[in-house]
Amino acid sequence: MSNPTFRVASLFAGIGGIELGFERALGHDVETVMFCEWWTPAQQVLRARFPGIDIHPDVRELTSLPGSVNLVTSGFPCTDLSQAGRMAGIKGANSGLVRHMFEAIRLGAQTGGLPTLVIENVPNMLSLDRGRAMAYLVEEIEALGYRWAYRVVDSRFTGVPQRRRRVILVASADLDPREVLFADDQGARAAHEFAEDAYGFYWTEGRGGLGWAQDAVPTLKGGSTIGIPSPPAIWVPAGERGRRLLKPTVEDAEAMQGFDRGWTAVDGLNARKNGPRWRLVGNAVTVGVAQWLAGRLADPGAVTHGYKPWAPADRGWPTAAWGGNGTVWSVPELSEFPINLAYQHLQDVVSIADAEALSLRASTGFMNRLQRGNLGRHPGFREDVADHILAVAEVG
Repeated sequence: MSNPTFRVASLFAGIGGIELGFERALGHDVETVMFCEWWTPAQQVLRARFPGIDIHPDVRELTSLPGSVNLVTSGFPCTDLSQAGRMAGIKGANSGLVRHMFEAIRLGAQTGGLPTLVIENVPNMLSLDRGRAMAYLVEEIEALGYRWAYRVVDSRFTGVPQRRRRVILVASADLDPREVLFADDQGARAAHEFAEDAYGFYWTEGRGGLGWAQDAVPTLKGGSTIGIPSPPAIWVPAGERGRRLLKPTVEDAEAMQGFDRGWTAVDGLNARKNGPRWRLVGNAVTVGVAQWLAGRLADPGAVTHGYKPWAPADRGWPTAAWGGNGTVWSVPELSEFPINLAYQHLQDVVSIADAEALSLRASTGFMNRLQRGNLGRHPGFREDVADHILAVAEVG
């Protein structure tokens, strides 16, 4: 490859969502020179989809980065930060691995320049433990000499029917990260853009939360709060009896993350209910988010909104901010929708005919949890759950 603008080292690479988005946006102007990923199923996907690229197996043993690297991407583990995880915090066994990324950058900077840094993670890190995870990241980033900016974005801005909120952080010693993250702001999608023929929800929840989403699924996850690696469910009010509560296939999930269907269908992996493919897809970065980000890294723009000084607060960090040298500024008017690409309706993405009906055991357990709380009050929903249970029982 001849002199690409960006040479990427991908740490905590997963299945390559960031790199695929960068390739779609920049083509031959970006080259991924190394991955760092420990989990064997993810390594299998990376080898199949990005052949010939070196895969380092353990970030704890990563002492340097290739000298040509000028961009580091990191979707470091959210297990200890997310509401679906243990919430042990940034010093937890998994999320705490990010410190090795900073050490590798620090060692590399002794012989070369500082690469631009891109981090993706869950928005819960802004508030968990009074925002200590974000404070730690900022402290490490500024100690390296970076300026930084971040914003929370919702993957639905890319057109996929998945409500997935994530923090995107850019740190750089060369470019102004505000001109990457704050140059676009189209605002939340209008209500009329969402169809009323399908609704996503977490069937593994029901009492403390539901994840209700119109014409979308809630965030695809590697596992639920009760430890089940499972897809969300979809309510189709006009569906035939016994098929109004459905589960999308893993191929549907790949599409709702912006991947080609079958992206994780590589040798050695399968789509069994508790197999690795659901976890791989649920932990991935939405491809379209990375594609938008890559475009702005290559072509920064003017900042769209004003900002104001911000000081640490008990409630955590704002949803968009920037800073450097110990000073933080919030951007309170920025939305979670930088742009709004053409929306793909849920029933146009999910293969309703191939989707599996929610089982008797799953729907009964969900209904029991639902009845102990006050969620799921959308007209007709509880009635359809009850009827679904009867219909599946009659068949089984």
